[in-house]
Amino acid sequence: MNELESGIQALQKEVDSALTRLNFAELDAEARQLREKMAATDFWQDAEQAARISKRQADLDRRVGPWRTLQHDLHELLELAALDDASLSADIQAQQESLAQQFETLKGDLKFTGPHDANAAIVSIHAGAGGTDAQDWAEMLLRMYVRFAEKNSWKVTMVDESAGEEAGIKSVTFEVDGDFAYGKLKGEHGVHRLVRLSPFNADHLRQTSFAKVEVLPKIDQPEELEIDEKELKVDVFRSGGHGGQSVNTTDSAVRITHLPTNIVVTIQNERSQLQNKETAMTILRSRLAQLQLEQHAERISELKGPNEQAAWGNQIRSYVLHPYKQVKDLRTRHESSDPDAVLGGSLDEFIDAYLEHTLQV
Repeated sequence: MNELESGIQALQKEVDSALTRLNFAELDAEARQLREKMAATDFWQDAEQAARISKRQADLDRRVGPWRTLQHDLHELLELAALDDASLSADIQAQQESLAQQFETLKGDLKFTGPHDANAAIVSIHAGAGGTDAQDWAEMLLRMYVRFAEKNSWKVTMVDESAGEEAGIKSVTFEVDGDFAYGKLKGEHGVHRLVRLSPFNADHLRQTSFAKVEVLPKIDQPEELEIDEKELKVDVFRSGGHGGQSVNTTDSAVRITHLPTNIVVTIQNERSQLQNKETAMTILRSRLAQLQLEQHAERISELKGPNEQAAWGNQIRSYVLHPYKQVKDLRTRHESSDPDAVLGGSLDEFIDAYLEHTLQV
């Protein structure tokens, strides 16, 4: 075996190891099966299901396609190197270096091996202690995540929002859809702390505010997580509003309680009761899936109720605007001296630091 061939084999071994960690064979097989379904003549008879399958297939192709190409190119290069033709050595070496660079780029996917990392994310922000300042802080966090999504060309869909009395928001829920949206945003789950000179008091004193961010993987397919209908309590009531034409005149708001865990989901942002129930069920499935991961339970029936108080006390990051400027993640110790950039959506360094941190622990 010549030196070039040996080097390519070593690279191929690294790629094979990465493919195993990514469950590549399983994902590739699923993508092929979905393509076969899409080729059926009656595929578009059920438009809703067809759209779901098409989206899943496109997502899978985006994930496995580059790896499939890398695997194919390495195999061809190895065959070329085995010819031991000195006139091809320079070209083979250049191609090997190019494939090695591609592999380094693709290795970022190895950070996203969780069961729901490729899913869209459902993000909720709740204003905490700090009154109007906290509600303003919750809105600042909303703006930060929306701008981060825009930088990544991700889609943001508002689900529900409760405005503050004077300024800001009491709470908001929105969906973020993009490549590995949940995998990248899951580290934002926890309590965020802001220290600044308050714009809402006459003395302009320093104020500490808190907001809780909840990040869930979007589980919108009932077959992904089955819930016993007998364990649900569904209440319908009249949606609140600010008055005018937007106020619902029917009982369209929906509250769903999962009795075993006492998880409650309330949605009143849509115009129809059916839309609200479907949205509430999606969020409920997502919360149960998150709880299942946290509690390492095999079945939903084994889940205990979430410890809300412990979650609230889980402060993950501080944003200080006065008397100095700093953003510090309390888990990874990653810092930035430019909070304006971070609050403007520049979160990549903090997200990467968290993902690296979780790989080490």
